[in-house]
Amino acid sequence: MIDEIISALPGQYVKGSFPVKTTFYFSVDEIKKTVVLDENSCTVHDGKLSEEADCICKTSPEMFNRIWNQGYRPGVMDFMGGKIKSNAPMLLPQFLQAFGK
Repeated sequence: MIDEIISALPGQYVKGSFPVKTTFYFSVDEIKKTVVLDENSCTVHDGKLSEEADCICKTSPEMFNRIWNQGYRPGVMDFMGGKIKSNAPMLLPQFLQAFGK
């Protein structure tokens, strides 16, 4: 399910959401994907690209599903408690908005 959600992102991207190239790396259990956004496009790659991601997000499939499909918005305690790990948590809400979430 997570793989299908991430693979479908290019068709859902709201162009212009990220005027500067921004790279996200998602690690959801065994699923590892890199999503590259710029002013006009969204591309999805399997695994980690050689370049450093602007935002790394590691979480469980349950938390990813809750955020993506149920509209849950994580709070500070989700990050502090380790349910979500990210080097740039402030980019994650913008990522959701870029896909109409």
